[in-house]
Amino acid sequence: MKGITERLRPTIRMRLTLLYTGLFLGAGVFLLGLTYILVQGNLERQSDPVDATNALETGGTVVAPSQPAMEPPELSVKRVEGALVQAREESRRETLAALLTQGGIALGVVAAAGLGFGWLLADRALRPVHTITETAGRVARSHDLTERIAYEGPRDDVKELADAFDTMLARLARAFDGQRRFAANASHELRTPLAINRTLVDVAVRRPDATDDVKRLGESLLVVNGRHERLIDGLLTLAGTENVVTGAGPLDLADVAAHVLDQAAAEAEARGVVSVRALDPAATSGDPVLIERLVQNLVENAIRHNHDGGDLAVATGERDGRAEVVVTNTGPVVPAYEVETIFEPFRRLGNDRVRSDRGSGLGLSIVRATATAHGGTVTAAPRPGGGLVVTVRLPVPEPASRRGAEKDAAQDAAARESASAAGG
Repeated sequence: MKGITERLRPTIRMRLTLLYTGLFLGAGVFLLGLTYILVQGNLERQSDPVDATNALETGGTVVAPSQPAMEPPELSVKRVEGALVQAREESRRETLAALLTQGGIALGVVAAAGLGFGWLLADRALRPVHTITETAGRVARSHDLTERIAYEGPRDDVKELADAFDTMLARLARAFDGQRRFAANASHELRTPLAINRTLVDVAVRRPDATDDVKRLGESLLVVNGRHERLIDGLLTLAGTENVVTGAGPLDLADVAAHVLDQAAAEAEARGVVSVRALDPAATSGDPVLIERLVQNLVENAIRHNHDGGDLAVATGERDGRAEVVVTNTGPVVPAYEVETIFEPFRRLGNDRVRSDRGSGLGLSIVRATATAHGGTVTAAPRPGGGLVVTVRLPVPEPASRRGAEKDAAQDAAARESASAAGG
């Protein structure tokens, strides 16, 4: 049913075809009507009853069509004239009816042929647009900004559109390359001074002659330094996941979630948060480091924005053909209208806007960026008693048999093209 609906949807090709056919049909109907009027006027001029009267008065022989060949000579002129008028009127009506019937049939046949030719011509006219659409779809799926349309054709509107699209892709590629270079440089330029500061403070605190005030100050500086390091790590991760090309390999969200929960057990125990696991197999594919960071951010967010003695539940599994991980936590009440804002960088709820001890405000932003880069989605919903339910859904890997079949089909197609080129 869905396939039929897709084929019958009002595409540009369908609209152009109907427009061409409608114009052609309208012109045909107008031409048929004009022909009908002209033939009707010509037949009316030919059926003038005066011709029959003149024929009788000049001694001509007039025979009514409905009478036998041998007619009495006493037949009146009026009767013969009436018979001729009736016969010509019948002939005129039959001629006009035949004109309409045969002309209508011919118009229908030609309209059907015009519909088919219009469909083919519309496809040929829109073929460059289809090429642009397919290229844009491939770029969106593969994040490969090096691909170009490279349309070769007359200098028309389609050529200008294709060239503008290629120019846009080139500018986007340069912008993303600059962003990646900036992230790589920032990774070194920002982390190195912080590492040096941490080392100097640590050395100063450990000196034998260090006073208690120096030690307290050093510990405070180390906390601030660590907070800045986490902020920079979050920014760099967010920048790196915006346009990352994923699909590195298969993995199971259940294994990742179990590993993350084991690492976060100490922090959860310190806050008195009780963790509950329901880890069913959930196969997906992607970058293992980024997927682990995704789950880690969800768990850490659920622990740090929980209340002491609260609950944390992590569940994994497959639903509707997608792998998913669901993290549920108790905590303060989250208004429904503010749920979407927590995925924005540096956005926190309520008083947490000025409290940096719970994080930098980048955790859920990194989650959404990572999920989007892997072709997945992230949704959040407030719990009635407080807290959040965050669900991440990622695509499942294709079966090996299907990938093998597609690979074989591609190889067969390439072999056929090579054979065709050799034969040509």
